[in-house]
Amino acid sequence: MRKAAVIGAGTMGCGIATHLANAGVPCLLLDIVPDGEGERSRIASDAIAGALKSRPASFMDPSSAALLTAGNIEDDLGALEDCDWIIEAVTENLEVKRDIYSRIASHRRPGSIVSSNTSGISLGLLVEGLDEDFRSSFLVTHFFNPPRYMYLLELVRGPDTSEEVFSAVRDFAEVRLGKGVVECKDTPNFIANRIGVLCMGASCVYQEETGLSIEEIDAITGPVIGRPKTATFKLHDLVGIDVALMVMKNVYDLVPDDESRELFKAPAFLQRMVDEGRLGRKSGGGFYRKEGKDILVLDLESFEYREAREVSFPSLESAREAKGLPARIQALVSGDDPASAYVWKLLSETMLYSARRVPEICDDLVSVDRALRWGFNWELGPFELWDALGVRATVERIEEEGREVPALVEALLSGGKDSFYSVAGEGADRRRSVFVPGGGTLEAIEDRAGVILLDNVRMRGEPLESNPSASVLDIGEGVLCVEFHSKMNTISGETLELVRRGVDAAEQGGYAGLVIGNQAPNFSVGANIKELASAALEKDWKAIEGMIRGFHATALKLRYSSIPVVCTVQGMALGGGCEIPLACDAIQAAAETYIGLVELGVGLIPAGGGTREMACRAAEAVPPGYPVDSFGFLMRYFENISMAKISGSAAEARQLGYLRPVDGISMNRDRALCDARTRVLAIAAEGYRPPCPRHSVKVAGGAGIAELQILLSQYSGGGFISEYDEFLAGRFAYALCGGNIDAEFPVSEQYLLDLECEVFLGLLGEQKTLDRISHTLKTGKPLRN
Repeated sequence: MRKAAVIGAGTMGCGIATHLANAGVPCLLLDIVPDGEGERSRIASDAIAGALKSRPASFMDPSSAALLTAGNIEDDLGALEDCDWIIEAVTENLEVKRDIYSRIASHRRPGSIVSSNTSGISLGLLVEGLDEDFRSSFLVTHFFNPPRYMYLLELVRGPDTSEEVFSAVRDFAEVRLGKGVVECKDTPNFIANRIGVLCMGASCVYQEETGLSIEEIDAITGPVIGRPKTATFKLHDLVGIDVALMVMKNVYDLVPDDESRELFKAPAFLQRMVDEGRLGRKSGGGFYRKEGKDILVLDLESFEYREAREVSFPSLESAREAKGLPARIQALVSGDDPASAYVWKLLSETMLYSARRVPEICDDLVSVDRALRWGFNWELGPFELWDALGVRATVERIEEEGREVPALVEALLSGGKDSFYSVAGEGADRRRSVFVPGGGTLEAIEDRAGVILLDNVRMRGEPLESNPSASVLDIGEGVLCVEFHSKMNTISGETLELVRRGVDAAEQGGYAGLVIGNQAPNFSVGANIKELASAALEKDWKAIEGMIRGFHATALKLRYSSIPVVCTVQGMALGGGCEIPLACDAIQAAAETYIGLVELGVGLIPAGGGTREMACRAAEAVPPGYPVDSFGFLMRYFENISMAKISGSAAEARQLGYLRPVDGISMNRDRALCDARTRVLAIAAEGYRPPCPRHSVKVAGGAGIAELQILLSQYSGGGFISEYDEFLAGRFAYALCGGNIDAEFPVSEQYLLDLECEVFLGLLGEQKTLDRISHTLKTGKPLRN
């Protein structure tokens, strides 16, 4: 895919084009010529300009916008002959799309791939009457919004789509675009939207039936049942009420024979909201509206906004106390209150509907579950939910209510099976299996190419070492992995101990190397500051220094071990969760990595080796013999850390200096661990040698501290930072510059580690630092006192 084109510069078209640019693919973005005078391609150029300003950001690196070229379908279709992939993303209108295809056919190069981003129009109707080469090169590529962030890509092939074309798009999407690909049948709204929109519609219908308030429904349909924080009506506001209404109407029109069709019929209150311009976040208010610092909620009886009320149901309280998602859902649906009745009705209908749709929408259950997990961010897909609630118990309850059990579920139970998924085999041969519709048998789930799932690794063998915070696993091909698994992957003494033992196990066991990584949403949110605050309140300085020295010992062990160590990171990697990867030979970062040394936000400085590492990196940035000092590089790190900057992507992490040129980026988060293992093996094959100890690091010294203090005074005088911010940053400058010594004076890295420990301990004795820590623990937000 050397060059692509997207036709249609609306929200989805522009989003797809920007994500192609994120993947390094030059892309032509075309739209119609607007009425009136002016620049003929301004719709596309304005879309690109808007993408540069969008929040959340569409571009991983704003400089990637240079890969996009704006054009129009009147003047620039000739450029399609240079494109390997042409994506149509115009309005959901069959005639409009067919007109675009006839124009594309006149200009495309034979063999170039053409696809549609339609969310539900039949592929057969789209290509009807087009020539054989066009049909064999055509498929549906259904991206989810926003394309950069949503993992799912649904692919639909037609009877004439060539295997070569389908495989090329699938492989490119997985590796270069970072997508989780699911193949769907050519049915209305494919898999994710067919079931997900049913769930959205049912949520509204059941609200009318139960009379539960907006905030009550959102409280019981969010994380407590494994759904995103947007739950039900916050999701409507995010998507746009008008868009939600349109999607529901589209499905309703396309499925005249669907037994649950009425659940796609939008309730009157949704139409009224659209008529009154209450479209959600984009219009300033939908089901929720922000007024100052307050979030108001729409009362569906009065249709006025009011303060949200506290939500309390016995079943909800029981669910919150339960451990693990299956137990939470069980507790919620087993209650005897309106919340329990609502959630049972919603989830049971979702499960029943999903079971009735197989094999109509696809032939396998794994694809259904992946589509809902990847496209709607559910923790459990519909068939995983059946298993979590217990298939036999669920069927008994459904039958007691006089509802029909789908044939698929009856076939499962009549075959003597109690769940859709199971585990079979021994040791390294253990595999997850899934029920095969039609065959009535269980079939092993194939491992995805280029993907290592740590759940599968644990299933196939016991950890070499383990404690409540981390484990050492053998991930194959002579490579070990240290996996964090504490809450939010916070780093404690237990975590650090397992990292050190993991290095020992790799060195002593003859392994090629070590990967540090996990597959949680976030690599690590940092050190366990609750543990730290407790020790500080008790003035147990010896214990605190022990924690810091433990971090230092771990960082040095990672850097100077006899085997290569690669750390894979994803999501948030903050504070100590940034310092661990900084100590490794290389980092393999998922594209969506948000990394930074943020300790100043809680009144401290990086003291797990982070300050030392940045001082060393600044000194090493200047090649020997060049008549340039390192202060410019030091200033860059100082500004990033004193302002607690967090990268908005792995690409930005490279600009901030957290990733080096030697560090890699995996567009697909699920492939990052396997990519890290490959990296370890490549380094080992080259003949790995540990780096030389840093005995002579040239620091900025007192002169550097003075320059940074001038900068801080300017920030403080301008009202950009508080007096305590200035004090904190001054103490950080002291540690980063190596203390009040002569500029360019060579020091050892142990000296720098001792200095960061000294400053860190001093700051923990400051009441304002303790106030910051306490506030963050209570609210999850920083305090600027």
